[in-house]
Amino acid sequence: MGMSFGYGPAADKTEMIALIRKAVELGVNFFDTAEVYGPFANEELVGEALAIFKGKAVIVTKFGFAPDASEKWSQLNCRPEHIKEAVEGSLKRLKVESIDLLYQHRVDPNVPIEEVAGTVNELSQAGKVKHFGLSKAGIKTIQRAHAMQSVAALQSEYSMWWREPEDEIIPTLEERGISFVSFNPLGKGFLTGKIYGVTSFASGDFRNSVPRFAAEARKANQALVDQLELIAKAHHQASPAQIALAWLLAQNPRIVPIPGTTKLHRLEEKKSTALTLSTDDLITIEQALANIKLMGERYPEASQKMIDR
Repeated sequence: MGMSFGYGPAADKTEMIALIRKAVELGVNFFDTAEVYGPFANEELVGEALAIFKGKAVIVTKFGFAPDASEKWSQLNCRPEHIKEAVEGSLKRLKVESIDLLYQHRVDPNVPIEEVAGTVNELSQAGKVKHFGLSKAGIKTIQRAHAMQSVAALQSEYSMWWREPEDEIIPTLEERGISFVSFNPLGKGFLTGKIYGVTSFASGDFRNSVPRFAAEARKANQALVDQLELIAKAHHQASPAQIALAWLLAQNPRIVPIPGTTKLHRLEEKKSTALTLSTDDLITIEQALANIKLMGERYPEASQKMIDR
C-alpha cells in the first residue's frame, strides 16, 4: 500500500518494481494489495512487478469500496454485481487469471455477508478466485461467512501496538482453522524506533490524522520502543522491528505478518528470519507491555466507525 497510497506521495514506480522483484529473490512470496490503493495504481504496480514470476508469488487483493459522485473512495459497495466488476478489474491489473486470495476489504452493513460469500463462491467456481478472506471483520461476521464459503484468512491489525484480537478473534479463527494475516505489524512504523516526538510526516500521510501519532502521544508511547531497543541489544544488535516481528511470529504459527517498505535496507532487515525469541525474552516483553499504557486511538473517529464489531 505504502508504495502508492496512504503514506504521502507515491514512490517512484520503477524503483518499486525493482524492490518487489528483489523481495521475491530474497524469498518473499506473499504480496498484499487492493483496488483502493491509489486507487488502482498499486494493483497495476504489483501486477507489472510480479508478471515475470508466474507461480512463484501469492497475490492478494481486496474489494469493497466504490467511489461516490465526487470520486472519493469512502463509500462501501459489496453488492454482488459490484464485486464481480471489481474482480474483473483486479484480474486485468494484476495480470493473472485467478486471484490467490480475495478479501472483502470492509464489512458492508448494507449487504448481508451471506450474499458476499455466495458471490465469491460463484467467482471461485468460475476459476477467478482461489480463496476467500475477510478484513477487519467481527466474530459473528466471520462465523456467518465461513458457514457459507470457507474463509481462508482474516486480515486485521495485530502487533504489540494493538492486541485486541487476542481476546476473541484469534480463538475464533483457531477453532475454524482460519489463518490470521496481521497488517501494521510494526504499528504503522512506530515500532521501528525511527519515529520520534519531533518527527513530521509528509502531506498526504494518513498518520497526520491518527491520534496515536500526535506529538504528545508519540512521546508517551516511546516507552514501548525503549523496551524493544533493550531486547534488541541483547540479540547482537538486532533492530526493534526485528524484535517486534519475532514477537508476533512467536504468538501463533498461523499468523502471517505483512510489513511494508519502500526501502531496500528495510526490506533486507524485515526479511531476516533468523531471530527467535526465547521464553525469557517473551516473558520480559509481556511484563513490559503490561506496564505500558499506550496513548491515543489507533484510527481517526471516522475510520473507527467502519470497523465491524
